[in-house]
Amino acid sequence: MHLKAIIMAGGEGKRLKPVSGDTPKPLVPLCGRPVMEHIVLLLKKHGITDICASLRYRSEDMKDYFGSGERLGVNMQYRVEDEALGTAGGVKNCADFYGNDDFLVISGDAACDFDLSELMKAHKEHRPAVTIALYPHSEPLRYGLALCGRDHCVHSFIEKPDWEHVVTNLVNTGVYIVSPKAMELVPENTVFDFAKDLFPALLDRDEKLLGYPLDGYWCDIGTPKSYYQCCVDALDGKLNVELSGGFEKSPTEEKKHGDERKFMYREQVTCADRARLMDRICAAFMDMGAEFDDGFCFSGSDYELRISAVPDAAAVRICTNAADTELARELAVSASELVREMEKRLDK
Repeated sequence: MHLKAIIMAGGEGKRLKPVSGDTPKPLVPLCGRPVMEHIVLLLKKHGITDICASLRYRSEDMKDYFGSGERLGVNMQYRVEDEALGTAGGVKNCADFYGNDDFLVISGDAACDFDLSELMKAHKEHRPAVTIALYPHSEPLRYGLALCGRDHCVHSFIEKPDWEHVVTNLVNTGVYIVSPKAMELVPENTVFDFAKDLFPALLDRDEKLLGYPLDGYWCDIGTPKSYYQCCVDALDGKLNVELSGGFEKSPTEEKKHGDERKFMYREQVTCADRARLMDRICAAFMDMGAEFDDGFCFSGSDYELRISAVPDAAAVRICTNAADTELARELAVSASELVREMEKRLDK
């Protein structure tokens, strides 16, 4: 499936200014390259070479850096907003670029190593109005959540909820595959957002929205703290990007993070005494027939469960695979509840 891509790259990054100064957020360096350059290389890796960047803040700086895209092996175009039009409005401003074909939308100021080919395959198979890349996040309060059924169809959205309304950890990453039919609902030269405006309008019309969870890494580098953590994650190998400028990944990255990428669902349980808790888990789970391989593993014909210690935190990680994402989620949640109960009983 050959697609064009639109990179949303108009952000100023006000919260990041203590780190970035006047530099446009997409040009903030991430281990030797601007964060948006990593996105361009990700698109190229998955066969997407026709790219249009939607710009606003310091647009000339962006054009000067990326130019025609030839240096990176892609074809770059640009559309500049005179006034902020929102996410969907900014993409609508690129209508002459995407024409009558489905296209991919991605943020130029988020670190990401998603398998975009997998997302494109799902979109081609299900043919929804929009396919939304979802990501299981341990801190979902900062993001919009998508509520999906077992068929991956989105039923509703919750924008930046409080904990009382957190009923899923699948966050909307701002990575979409969009049909021109969906974009017909976006007015021209009008402030309009994907999550707040377009997606609810599509649901009201009973249009199909596909929410597709992806493994890998995704982080909005919107604050100095998240930016710092993202740089550390890139050096540790959690984020799979091409480093330059003398940066090198930790030699332990494959052992530390290789296995967890293959799991459909992950939960993390914080604990006061990780070693004692793992000892209790060992005593119980080995008696139940678990295998040990960098964690305690159970598997059956349609499921897989692994419980292991988090190397750099006082926490236990639960990873699951199953016949579908919902079953994997239920299995992880149940295992997490069991681990929490075991921790409560450590001193009993």
